[in-house]
Amino acid sequence: MEALLCSAALASDKELENVVGEIDRISNSLRSDASDVEVLRVALHPAVWCALRHAIVERELRHLALTDDLTCLYNRRGFFAAATHQLKLARRNGQSALLLVCEVDGLSEISHSCGHREGDQALVRVADALEKAFRDSDILARLSGDQFVVLAPEASDPQALLPRLRKSLEKSGASESRCQLSVRVGAAPFDPERPTGLGELIAAASRALREEKTQAKIKWGYPPLARR
Repeated sequence: MEALLCSAALASDKELENVVGEIDRISNSLRSDASDVEVLRVALHPAVWCALRHAIVERELRHLALTDDLTCLYNRRGFFAAATHQLKLARRNGQSALLLVCEVDGLSEISHSCGHREGDQALVRVADALEKAFRDSDILARLSGDQFVVLAPEASDPQALLPRLRKSLEKSGASESRCQLSVRVGAAPFDPERPTGLGELIAAASRALREEKTQAKIKWGYPPLARR
């Protein structure tokens, strides 16, 4: 992705250089007594086009920098930017929130047994299930290789969310996959009266995910290597 960002930025800079040169050429070709208005009118079209192109490139660069290219969810950088802002709003408005860390069981075994393409497809299925199970206002991201994270504003009970997530995963292209999935979830609440930082919330949810009793309560899905 860094190479793509660099390439897009260089292309944008080159275009700007070309437009500036074209404006100089146009200005020099006009009559010496041409008015400033005429010079501006002739040069305006390439300048506006360049500004538009720069705006498009900037938007695409921002999207690439904040988005996971496999799942099209936020990446870690994008999640921290969006979720930190959301937690500030929650604290200011006295609203609760719930942070969930979701981990795909046996992703390496899926990739080894069924192929890396199947492993990628498992991640895409989980991302699709998350998008369908949660609201548009919730912030979703792929945090690392097999981990996803969700910040759900104004939510407080993970048990109320998990049935929707389970049903969503069961419907997300399962018939097209050779492997079924199992996902574990750890949750941490955000209390606006005693606010904690985003890093602390993720750490607390990750601890909950690792605790055997919590896993037993909120584990759902199927054995990850079940063949069809």
